[in-house]
Parts: sequence; C-alpha cells; structure tokens
Amino acid sequence: MKKLHILDSTLRDGAQGEGVSFSVSDKLNIVKALDNIGVAYIEAGNPGSNPKDIEFFERVEQIELKNAKLCAFGSTRRKNLKVEEDDNVLSLLKANTPVVSIFGKSWDLHVQEILRTSNENNLELVYDTVAFFKQQGKEVIFDAEHFFDGYKANPEYALEVLRSADRAGADVICLCDTNGGAGPDETFQICKLVVELFPHREIGIHCHNDTGCAVANSMLAVAAGAKHVQGTFIGIGERCGNADLSVTIANLQLKQGYDCVSSDLAGLSSAVYAIAEICNMQVPNDRPYVGLSAFAHKGGMHIDGVNKCSHSFEHVSPESVGNKRRFLMSEVSGRTTVLAKLGALAPELRKDSPETALIVQRLKEMEHVGYQFESADASFELMVLNILGRFRPHFKLIMYKTSGEYPSPDGELSAYAMLTIEVDGKTETAASLGNGPVNALDLALRKALTVFYPEIAKVHLTDYKVRVLTAEQASAATVRVLIESSSGEKTWTTVGVSTDIIEASWLALVDSIEYFLR
Repeated sequence: MKKLHILDSTLRDGAQGEGVSFSVSDKLNIVKALDNIGVAYIEAGNPGSNPKDIEFFERVEQIELKNAKLCAFGSTRRKNLKVEEDDNVLSLLKANTPVVSIFGKSWDLHVQEILRTSNENNLELVYDTVAFFKQQGKEVIFDAEHFFDGYKANPEYALEVLRSADRAGADVICLCDTNGGAGPDETFQICKLVVELFPHREIGIHCHNDTGCAVANSMLAVAAGAKHVQGTFIGIGERCGNADLSVTIANLQLKQGYDCVSSDLAGLSSAVYAIAEICNMQVPNDRPYVGLSAFAHKGGMHIDGVNKCSHSFEHVSPESVGNKRRFLMSEVSGRTTVLAKLGALAPELRKDSPETALIVQRLKEMEHVGYQFESADASFELMVLNILGRFRPHFKLIMYKTSGEYPSPDGELSAYAMLTIEVDGKTETAASLGNGPVNALDLALRKALTVFYPEIAKVHLTDYKVRVLTAEQASAATVRVLIESSSGEKTWTTVGVSTDIIEASWLALVDSIEYFLR
C-alpha cells in the first residue's frame, strides 16, 4: 500500500470552530482517541496562546502514545525580533514535542497588509524560524498559509516562500487553502506543480470546506503527489470547517489503496462518535461511512438486493468501518422488507406466513395514523412481539394525572405528576415534581417501577423530539414523539403518537421502559 501521513488538527484548528470549547481533560481524551485510530501526527495547539494549552502540554507528556507524534503549532518569528528572542517561538520549544508546525505567509497581500513588512523580510522570517527548529533537532512542518490564493495572485513569490522553507530544511511543506476557496481542478494542478518542483520534500495539503470541496480537494492533492494530509476528524473548524478526516481517510484507504492510519478502520465509527461526544456534537445521520443512515435501506427492491448480494447496494461493508446495516420500516415496506428486519427476532417467519401479513398490515395502519418506525426500532420490535404473542407487559397503568403551574414556585419545577401502576397484582402509587409535565411523569413512573425493578435506575433519556403531523389542526394537531434512551451500554429509540402531547410522550416512554425490561 502507498503510505500517507495524516495530521489531525482537531485540538487546534477544530477548536476554532463555532461552539467548540475543550477542557484540558477533553483534549487529553481526544489525543487518546486519535492515537488509537492511528494518525501519524496530532496537532495539539499553540502552547504560547493561553494557560489551558500550557497545562495541556505539561499533562500530555504523561500519556504514552502508540502511533502518533504530538505537534506544537505556532507562527514564524515576529518581524522585529530575533528568532531566539521571540517568546512565542520559545514556547514551542517548552512544549517539548518532537514535531512543530510553523505557519508563514505565502500570499504577498498578507505580507504587505497584515504583517506590514516587505516580501524579502517575510522570506527571512520563514527561513530563520524553520532553521532554528531544525537546529534544535525538531521535525518541522511548514504550513504555507493562503498558498493557493498567493499562487494565483503572485505565483513566483508564493513559490519563493516554499523555497525559503525548503532551504531551511523543513521536513514537510504543506499547502494551505486557508479560506477554503480553491476548486478541485486548480488544487490538483497547483499541487502537481509543487510536487514536481520539490521532489525531495514531502508535500502536504490543508483544506477548508467553504465550498464543500475540502475532502475532494484533499483527495486530488494526493492524486497529484501529496503524501501528507491535514484535517479534523469530524470536520470541525473555523467557518465551514476543515476536511473531514473520517471521510478522507476511508476514501483513500478503502477506495484507493493508501495506507493512512496504523489501525483497522473497523474502529472508525467508534472513534468518530467518541470525539463527537467530547465536542458535545451530534453525528449527522447521513455522515458518510459512520452515520446512522450510511447503511440504512428502506426501499423494498434495495433491501431485496442487499439480502441477495450486499455489495450491489453497499459500496463497502458496514463492518469495515465499524458501522452496521439497518432495514427501515415504513408504509411502503413489503413482506420482503419485514422479513429482512425480523431476521434475528423471528427467523422462522416466511414470506407466506400469516403472521408476516399481519405485521405488514399493522405497520401500514400505524403509519397511517402517524407512527414512524424508521428511527424507532425498539417500538417496532415490541409491536412485532405483541402480534406474535411473545410479549407480556411488565406493568399496567391504572391512572396518571399531571398538572402545571405558571409561573412555577421555584422557577424550575413547574409541573406535578401522580400515577398508579400494577405489577403482578400489586399496585404502587408515586408522585413527582418535574421540569414540565413529561419530565414529572417520567420521574413518577421511574419512582413507582423501582419498587419492582431496581435496574430501572440504569436507564436515562438522552433525546426527546416532537413532530407536529397535522399542522392545519393548530393546537389540536396530532404529534409524534420520539424518545431516545440509554442504559450506558446500549441506546434505543421508541415512538408514540396522539393528539395529546403528554399521551404521545407516555406511549413512547412506556415502550422505552418495556424494551429495557424485556
């Protein structure tokens, strides 16, 4: 396989994305996740920029990395200081990382308007800083900031900046599309020219996603001869983000035969979700390779094709990236779809089984009134078990009552709920205050059920969604409630539908608890 070096900048460029803020512990956990997936470099931030990064670089030395090298990031020396007198430069040495990334201006517009210095002086800044770190025994990556804009505006000067870094001994010369405006064709052509001009240097690519082309541009740079690829693992970063490495790596490794990371890509999905969780972000369902919908099939013909020959509708196997295949249930589902979905639950069913016909009929009836089982596998499973006569409820509702108060007495707990349930002939009544009637009802149910099923304490709600289905009926509209629950080890989703939002929530909540108890 052809070897590429991947540099992840989640902790530096990713931290510049809107809404992203890492604690030191967050950063340390991301380092571990990236090292496990096997990237070559982890760009860990600018040690001279803030106390948090200073603390991080002190603590990260205690982590023994198996695959990645840590990289401190900073700029060329300031124009009015010698390199050995520049505190920002010296802070990179104090970070004690084996690799440093130095960014320098390669667009003469920035040299003159931002740095307010001469083109010649900028070349000296680049040379002096790279040479200084090479003399200190560091591996040096030179990031040519705004290179593509600089090349289009003044190609000879942009290339002269690269020559300065080259003469100083930079190990990698990385071409940065800093404002994300370069197109795929020009990215390929310019990278190809640079690779040919510097055959003795490793050329890198750093793309932003302002035109939606960051992954494509990164791949085309590799096609042009780049051997070093930068990005962030879930695509976060300033403005529209950076090249999404989870997609870039999978494309290059699975599709084009490059050796990108040192681990098996079967850990790709878990790494993405772990990093997204630390970033307090949701992974979009349609995220390539790792999204919940990446291997989800709904059309009957598609499902039939997948069952007969999986690669006829799946460009890679779900297992190769740590994902899994899903069959979606809807009103357009036929018996073939239902059988595919029931493979593990009721393998004895056949296409002509009367139970199969009943399940399909019930599915269409429930979806007609507003149910949707695409994202509510747990409710679908309970419905099927009920039709097959294999489901016995763990509890029975006798009654519930909710009330709300506005403004709430303490400013938070605005609702009250009371309910009575029955379990094996014994009743239990419980009441609770909550932040709204659904929360109060949830807490009261858990309080009552804990008497009979203490393991309920493990379950907690992780998401709650309401969808209005008949908007023309205004406040009397039918609503669909989706509840996502977790036990800490497994996550499942249930659905409820009613013209009463509390009843719809109750139905989804009951399914959630029943699924767990089963």
